[in-house]
Amino acid sequence: QVQLVESGGGLVQTGGSLRLSCAASGRTFSSYSMGWFRQAPGKEREFVAAITSNSGGTSYADSVKGRFTISRDNAKNTVYLEMNSLKAEDTGVYSCAANLYSYDTARSPTYYDYWGQGTQVTVSS
Repeated sequence: QVQLVESGGGLVQTGGSLRLSCAASGRTFSSYSMGWFRQAPGKEREFVAAITSNSGGTSYADSVKGRFTISRDNAKNTVYLEMNSLKAEDTGVYSCAANLYSYDTARSPTYYDYWGQGTQVTVSS
């Protein structure tokens, strides 16, 4: 079992920044990959970024590449998503997820075994 709790969402103006955090508990955090996904109203959930267990590999959606950075601190059992140059289209509920078995930066949500409850990010123009 893995429990995930996100924080750091909020309302920000276009061009602003936010840092999301996801605190994990349960299984050994350093043994599994993590990902961030988002879902806008009326749209399907989409991949944002992922990171391997030892931070050796990362992957980003094309829409956020160069603006967002995923990182993790295994000593703190936490994964982060640093979001810069935010746009209105970045608005949505952001969720972190744990990928316990495929050991890579999977983009499909089907590879993820546990999910947080999500945190709202709203970017206003």
